[in-house]
Amino acid sequence: MSTETGHESFNIERHGEVAVVTPSAKVEEMHETMIEQAARMVIQSLKADPPAGIVVDLSQVTYFGSVFVSFLLRCHSQARKHGSEIVLAGASEPARELLKLLDLETLWAIYDTRQEAVDALGGSD
Repeated sequence: MSTETGHESFNIERHGEVAVVTPSAKVEEMHETMIEQAARMVIQSLKADPPAGIVVDLSQVTYFGSVFVSFLLRCHSQARKHGSEIVLAGASEPARELLKLLDLETLWAIYDTRQEAVDALGGSD
């Protein structure tokens, strides 16, 4: 079952007990205060109904900056508070390189596809 909520820059769907957060390509050009607002909305939504796992689907985002990395870390922190796991899916080569440079690929499992990530967390469609 999939439900969609969120901000125009982020889409949140539920697949069983797994939440899939999909940032749109627009986050690449958003001002950091707009990303902060959108991130707050996403995190509030996750707080209201904590999922067992969170997949951040990066397939629409080619690259991102420090504000978006901060968003990912906030989601991670929120997930940990509720005993959830966070994984990434569909990261581009530049995004994977940045995650590696920041040593964040050790923090999150990175899957090639969203479906692999949802399956790994035990979600259902």
